[in-house]
Amino acid sequence: MPAARTRECIHHGLLAKAMAKFTQLLAGKQTRLRITLGLCLFAMAVPHSAHPNDSFDYVDVVEEARLLAAEPFSEPEKIPEFLQRISYDQWRDIRFKPQDSLWRADNLPFEVQFFHTGSPLYDRKVQIHVVEPHGVKRVPFSPDLFHYGMNEFKEQIPEDLGFAGFRLHYPINTPDYRDEVIVFLGASYLRALGREQRYGLSARGLAIDTAAASGEEFPYFKKFLLVRPQPEDETMNVFALLDSPSLTGAYQFTIQPGKATLVDVAVTLFARKEVNKLGIAPLNSMFFYGENTNIRPVDDFRPEVHDSDGISITTATDEWIWRPLINPRELLVTSFQLNDPKGFGLLQRDIDFDHYQDLEADYQMRPSTWITPKSGWGEGRVELVQIPTDSEVNDNIVSYWVPSAPLKPGAPASFSYQMKWGPAEMASPPNGRVVATRTAAGNNEGARTYLIDFDSEKLRSLPEDTKLTADIAVGGGELIEQHLKKNSVQKNWRLVFQVKRKKGALDLASGSAPPLELRAFLRQGNEILTETWSYVDP
Repeated sequence: MPAARTRECIHHGLLAKAMAKFTQLLAGKQTRLRITLGLCLFAMAVPHSAHPNDSFDYVDVVEEARLLAAEPFSEPEKIPEFLQRISYDQWRDIRFKPQDSLWRADNLPFEVQFFHTGSPLYDRKVQIHVVEPHGVKRVPFSPDLFHYGMNEFKEQIPEDLGFAGFRLHYPINTPDYRDEVIVFLGASYLRALGREQRYGLSARGLAIDTAAASGEEFPYFKKFLLVRPQPEDETMNVFALLDSPSLTGAYQFTIQPGKATLVDVAVTLFARKEVNKLGIAPLNSMFFYGENTNIRPVDDFRPEVHDSDGISITTATDEWIWRPLINPRELLVTSFQLNDPKGFGLLQRDIDFDHYQDLEADYQMRPSTWITPKSGWGEGRVELVQIPTDSEVNDNIVSYWVPSAPLKPGAPASFSYQMKWGPAEMASPPNGRVVATRTAAGNNEGARTYLIDFDSEKLRSLPEDTKLTADIAVGGGELIEQHLKKNSVQKNWRLVFQVKRKKGALDLASGSAPPLELRAFLRQGNEILTETWSYVDP
């Protein structure tokens, strides 16, 4: 039986060991922990810094980030040592008092609840403020806001300890109850969900040197400013100040909960030193195994285990690309060279409970996240990092957009985009899409067979004798056989083809055969009927 994974889950700081051949890749130990939360919180604001008769705005955060970048990086203030040593279960036992949620007494549409620091995961405190019409006020910490469960150290908790992060509640599912819709907790992590969904993948404010031999740097949000909503508001603004040894950043998150929760993001970055590899709008997820995994890596009753099953990309020329995720034997980093992408995201397309059979994890209810740039991002690439994992505990999938130009001191960079958290259908191509990818040994020695199911209303309406063409491109091998036919049971269309690797081809870095790079789509005459299926088989 798998370990229970509750759906009230919070993602802590990210990716641990991930290096295959060359050096250890990611800097911090990245572990995804599923935790049960019944945490609620209070916030009584006290004056901290005021802007009398002058509203605080994003430009104020940008200026603060600019000034901070001119100073040497200072390590964040750590919490008391005994709190750093408590176990994860002890930290989870610290629960907030629901009646003390910020703005609950005012009956506003949004409520805010805060998290206690503790354990090696949440060992630094963040500043949290409230922006009100007449000034900016600090949210004070008090041990009396929390139930400490079986822990016996409440009397040792400093009165000025501070919080680890917060979560936002809104009546997303029913008008009478404010559900949790977004969480900011750990480094620069956040995660959100749409209506009737459970937490799954997460996002970060920024990625630095992910999958670089030098090791990854993890920036963190050191300060949040929550803008007090009005009684009629359906959106809420959160400002954040990001810091790291290499750079600082100012953020504005405009959050609109719904069937798909929309988060509009504006970010301005200031470098302390040159940063060669920025990851803009990074997303992190888990793929343990799926229908394209021939042998389950564990003895388990569940047919599939994943938070996301593929990355989708829309190019500037309106090509839609779908690449199914894999759990590789070694670190696998691939990229799509794209100028001004129209969108990309990690999706959970498979929402059939029968494909998971997990009554605790509810993988069929995990959100997809789609990134839409709001302005031209210029030259760059979408990168996909897939890290070997031997369990569902670890996030092993990372995606982000990398600008071609490095970030240099004295040359701030600004980006804006929208994150959409909800069902995968919110980011569907206008024509046919891939609904399943399977692989098998080929009939010929050394060959592999690939089976791709394409589906759309138009494809379903076509008779079985319709003349369709499959355009297949193979890199690193040769196409030796292909068949395309309508599935008489499911009414979609299945493409089956075999590929044989080229003999004698070796990758100089690894000494092994290079991966197969495959592409395929369907057309009728000159009309393209589907997105492009893209696959790397290492």
